[in-house]
Amino acid sequence: MSALKNIVIKHVVRILTHPAMRQWGRTRASLARRIKGQAAQVHYFHQADDPYSHLCVQLLERLGHGYDVDLLAHLVSPPEDSAAPDRERLGYWSLRDATLLAQAHGLEAPLASPDAGAVANAESCLAASLQTGRFVVDAAAISRRLWSAQPQSEGQSHADAKVAKAAGTALRKQLGHYLGATFFYGGEWYWGIDRLHYLEQRLRDEGLCREPARALLVPVRDIASNGAPAVHTASKPKAQLHYFCSFRSPYTYIALPRVRQLAEHYGAQLQIRFVLPMVMRGLAVPREKGMYIVADVAREAQRVGMPYGFLVDPVGKPVERGYAVLHQAIKAGAGLQLAQSFLQGVWADGIDAGTDSGLYAIAARAELDKAFVDKALADDSWRAVAATNRLELLDMDLWGVPSFRVNDLPGYWGQDRLWMVEQDLMALR
Repeated sequence: MSALKNIVIKHVVRILTHPAMRQWGRTRASLARRIKGQAAQVHYFHQADDPYSHLCVQLLERLGHGYDVDLLAHLVSPPEDSAAPDRERLGYWSLRDATLLAQAHGLEAPLASPDAGAVANAESCLAASLQTGRFVVDAAAISRRLWSAQPQSEGQSHADAKVAKAAGTALRKQLGHYLGATFFYGGEWYWGIDRLHYLEQRLRDEGLCREPARALLVPVRDIASNGAPAVHTASKPKAQLHYFCSFRSPYTYIALPRVRQLAEHYGAQLQIRFVLPMVMRGLAVPREKGMYIVADVAREAQRVGMPYGFLVDPVGKPVERGYAVLHQAIKAGAGLQLAQSFLQGVWADGIDAGTDSGLYAIAARAELDKAFVDKALADDSWRAVAATNRLELLDMDLWGVPSFRVNDLPGYWGQDRLWMVEQDLMALR
């Protein structure tokens, strides 16, 4: 029954994540809006104490002026614990990451995390702006005062702000998301300034851009691999590029070719640091998060030219079996090949790694035979390695994958932060 279920799911997901299906959904939503004579409505969900929301509100006026849309703002609460399993590290990383993003895109960085009283006051002012229809105009200044510890002007009562926040949070959940700094348009979600380019391009494709010749508000950032490859000597050894990954993470899959490209171009030694998936460490993933990840990975995979969607979720034993083989493959100098074969197998080729035939096929593509796999499966030493990797990840104040670190420099989380990793590698040339 499990095998039949996997077969059905992988075919259904392949259809749902196909670019043509996404385009059909966009066309259908646009057509329905036009038939009804409705204006294009973009919903924006703002979490006052979220540094990514602080970046988003700085662009709202320009977004509203640049596109023929009604921009509808909503206040929301932070995500539930199930969607933010390590809230303290999430807060630390978000502040650091948003600061780096602000510097890269010419925005004002959040200076320090505000206290609860300051957040409540800011929410009151934001609620007042919602009441008067001035949120898009006022929100950036209110957020600036919040993140720079400046006093706010008069707003609504805190009770009114709580009502507004409850309504926005309920709408966000109804539409199918869990985070602040998110945009929703025509059935599709866009998180933060990282995914704003997808929304802008969609609005342009639908003829809603008032100035098509103007550049996107936030252009895509990715690796460039510029310049001549690095040359290393005894006095200047290779950099160590640590790649914290999980076989259950589709973002790990779409990051791997670019990680490999960075390591090869900059002459870095790639260290594959596998960790158990969060769900296998007792951390549940809410439905809204899972659904968004599937859709977002599909967009990102298409952008970087990788197949995705014909998948068999390897959660549980398949991951453990894969790590057993990966651990031995790393020792044999074939870790990168095995990781690539496994990840592509389960996320794009529809291979069930939980079966012997599936795992043997994955290993064979990395030139590892059946005897190698059988011997690896009889050795549990990979568990200690995975536990050590996880502890090092936590010591970096990170918790999720894929994450990256160059030598002993601060680490980064997310496949869309590889351009930051590249900056570290370039600095060591």
